[in-house]
Amino acid sequence: MYPTSFLNACAFALALLAIPLDLGAQVVAKNPVAPAESTKDSTARDPHAVQPERPTVATHAGTVARGFLELEEGGEWDKASDGTRTFLAPTNLKIGLGSRTQLNLLLNIISDRALGGGFFAAGDITVGVKFRIADDAPILGDLALLPAIKLPTASQSGAGTGTTDFSLLLISSHQLGPVAMDLNIGQTRRGGDGTSTPKRASVWTASFGFPVSGPLGAAVELFGYPRTTGPVGAKGIAALLIGPTYLVREWLALDAGIIAPLTGPQPKAAYTGFVWNFGCVVPGRFCRRQSSFSFR
Repeated sequence: MYPTSFLNACAFALALLAIPLDLGAQVVAKNPVAPAESTKDSTARDPHAVQPERPTVATHAGTVARGFLELEEGGEWDKASDGTRTFLAPTNLKIGLGSRTQLNLLLNIISDRALGGGFFAAGDITVGVKFRIADDAPILGDLALLPAIKLPTASQSGAGTGTTDFSLLLISSHQLGPVAMDLNIGQTRRGGDGTSTPKRASVWTASFGFPVSGPLGAAVELFGYPRTTGPVGAKGIAALLIGPTYLVREWLALDAGIIAPLTGPQPKAAYTGFVWNFGCVVPGRFCRRQSSFSFR
């Protein structure tokens, strides 16, 4: 497990390295069943092509084209070591705001018999904006920042943390021949007094996507949540995710697989889901003017 101080140091170092990097080079979207992109920005590649962030915990540095809408929907069945079973349906709605920025709206539907007031419940809503700040940079590859805020909107007690959370995720994506590699490191700061949920939490991931045969691909990921402290602190977790992906159409991808615990109280899990690019959902002239947006 990485201690929190190490995560903070890595985040600070990556932020410093990002400052002088060229912002006009290549972007490679994470898509384990499609060839690597060779374009200079998101206007040159096909904007209808899905950019799956499912099924892995990690995300990639790519962004949805300006004015385009993409939905990622999944289902995860967990079984804890004590036999407790829960179901989670994570939803991520992605909207392209510019050639280098993307709005993320995330919501989980939870099924847990321990929830007060009902069997199904909506979790907290998270709003994030991914900024792609460097493409094809030395060492760091494609680099993006994803700040986000989680609001205490859960519909039932126990479905959310009851706190307002601020998080920052650093994303480094690389194309290693046919293999797409995504490295993430992030930290969350929560409100509240720490008696119901830890005030700080961290995450690290290393994800790999690659083609197998035709539209069939695979995803493999190692991820972890370092231990937390305080009255409700928990042991650190590390786990392995592995499963196939299938590109049905350029705008629709499917996935399935398992999550196996390596250390800590991570439950065993099976998952399935899809990624669907709905295309341009605003007046066409805005979708055609993606190159007008710049961070310079």
